[in-house]
Amino acid sequence: MKILLPLLAFCVFGTAEAQPNLNDLPRDLIVPAARAGEPAAGQRIRVTTAGWAGSEVHHTLYLPRDWTPQKHWPVIVEYPGNGGFKNALGDTSDGSVEGCVLGYGLSAGEGFIWVSMPFIETPADGPKRNATQWWGSVEETQKYTLATVHEVCQRFSGDAQHIVLAGFSRGAIAGNYIGLHDDDISALWCAFFCHSHYDGVREGWGYAGADRASALIRLKRLGDRPQWISHEGSITATESWLREVAPQGHFTFAVLPFPNHSAAWTLCDIPLRAKARAWLKTVAGR
Repeated sequence: MKILLPLLAFCVFGTAEAQPNLNDLPRDLIVPAARAGEPAAGQRIRVTTAGWAGSEVHHTLYLPRDWTPQKHWPVIVEYPGNGGFKNALGDTSDGSVEGCVLGYGLSAGEGFIWVSMPFIETPADGPKRNATQWWGSVEETQKYTLATVHEVCQRFSGDAQHIVLAGFSRGAIAGNYIGLHDDDISALWCAFFCHSHYDGVREGWGYAGADRASALIRLKRLGDRPQWISHEGSITATESWLREVAPQGHFTFAVLPFPNHSAAWTLCDIPLRAKARAWLKTVAGR
């Protein structure tokens, strides 16, 4: 098991007011707003994959500033966190694909195609739509993910051999819960980037398959593919469990030295982001 020791020691602070706050740091990146239109280099566009026309389902597609169709591009596929979240530190998550930031923060908008992928719910009283909390329909989410990745590779020269699955919070759990749910979807990914939470570490989330026995079945599909696993404050719970159940795993553990439950650290010039970018370039063959 490959271990990346935390870059900075984490200190325990007494109150939220006394804690260092990630939101006080300057950001050197601004995530492009999603808009309607045709995909183009340097633009983030709302797109609905063929087969879901007439629904409210959509993802966002960002082609890097240096994109051309003449070469193949590694792809970051990112699942969002749960919606309806906010805390005393000023962290928020609306659960939307538009709210995703990891892919842009890790790539700085160059060298990688970035897809913010939805979870899909299928209500009985209306059209299919993006789910802002938890999974919606796992089957529908998998179908959309598979079809979207195929379309991105076919239409925009995505490199099918270098597709990285990323996510924050709900999206981090989805790395294994959705990304390793069966053999078909598992085969898409060359590596996984999971920030803040991990499938199987915490039980009792309240959805089917949230128990460790089910998580271990999914984890077996990982094989020797690399995973970046980070968390605010401490990574001990996840690291201890994976040392026990997957001692040969290719895991890189890292601690965010802030208490914030947020992916916005990738928009800030901090040492952890530099390490994460180096990891990403390595697993994507850059």
